[in-house]
Amino acid sequence: MATDATAKFQNPDFLPVPQPPDFHPELNVSTHDGLHYWQFMIAGSIAGSVEHMAMFPVDTVKTHMQALGSCPIKSVGVRQALQSILKSEGIAGLYRGIGAMGLGAGPAHAVYFSVYEICKKYFSNGNPNNSAAHAVSGVCATVASDAVFTPMDMVKQRLQLSNSPYKGVLDCVKRVMSEEGFGAFYASYRTTVLMNAPFTAVHFATYEAAKKALMEISPENASDERLIVHATAGAAAGALAALVTTPLDVVKTQLQCQGVCGCDRFQSGSIRDVFQTIIKKDGYRGLMRGWIPRMLFHAPAAAICWSTYEASKTFFQELNGSSNSGIVT
Repeated sequence: MATDATAKFQNPDFLPVPQPPDFHPELNVSTHDGLHYWQFMIAGSIAGSVEHMAMFPVDTVKTHMQALGSCPIKSVGVRQALQSILKSEGIAGLYRGIGAMGLGAGPAHAVYFSVYEICKKYFSNGNPNNSAAHAVSGVCATVASDAVFTPMDMVKQRLQLSNSPYKGVLDCVKRVMSEEGFGAFYASYRTTVLMNAPFTAVHFATYEAAKKALMEISPENASDERLIVHATAGAAAGALAALVTTPLDVVKTQLQCQGVCGCDRFQSGSIRDVFQTIIKKDGYRGLMRGWIPRMLFHAPAAAICWSTYEASKTFFQELNGSSNSGIVT
């Protein structure tokens, strides 16, 4: 009986599969690119917060330029918009609504980058140069993250307007909820997604392509110049995507600021209605209101975001590497 059992377990079909000496299954659960997905979320949250906080004054100028109606600022000039803000409210006026940005940017970017990495792994099929996969993954990421960010973005933009009737983030949330209902927080969600979907598709595809091209220029110094590569590729991607999607950004601002500081209120809330109102009041050039500060925002913002994100990823990769090396095999 014992002989039969011994012979049975000596059968190759019952022998354990040999594993490499550095194989640790507990360290390879739910990982991608050497990171756990919760680490992608933290890296994305840090990157998004740093990006938006650093570039917030430029975003305030853009919001003022895009607001129509009887709002204090009607000029499309960056200098005039900036001077008007400083004259009426001082330096503090450039940072009105930054609290709402702080509350929204971190969670939204945590969702943004983690969904992007998950989708990129799924759609790319192991091909790191698949631009279509990068674009589709970016669209999926923005649909998810905009659902998190849109309410706080609406609060932020209303607070950014000169002579805003709201005292702060909490006051704005309470008054909008009581006066306009919960739906007001998502009045621009459809427009935001329609804007950010092509924005993100262009952004991610351009970023990945530019990063690859820059690394091929000097492959022997790629690791030493990693930060410069990410920053340069991010800036190019951000600027191009911002320019292409400015008309939809103008529409989004109009929907989020309607009825505040004398800005127009739209009956239907449809994108076509807003487009027609802008063209009627300011011509087709009105659809490009704020394109300069938008590019000035997104080029350095993307550079900051991508370099911060990649630096955070590198930190976690090194942390995971040191943890793995500490395991006795």
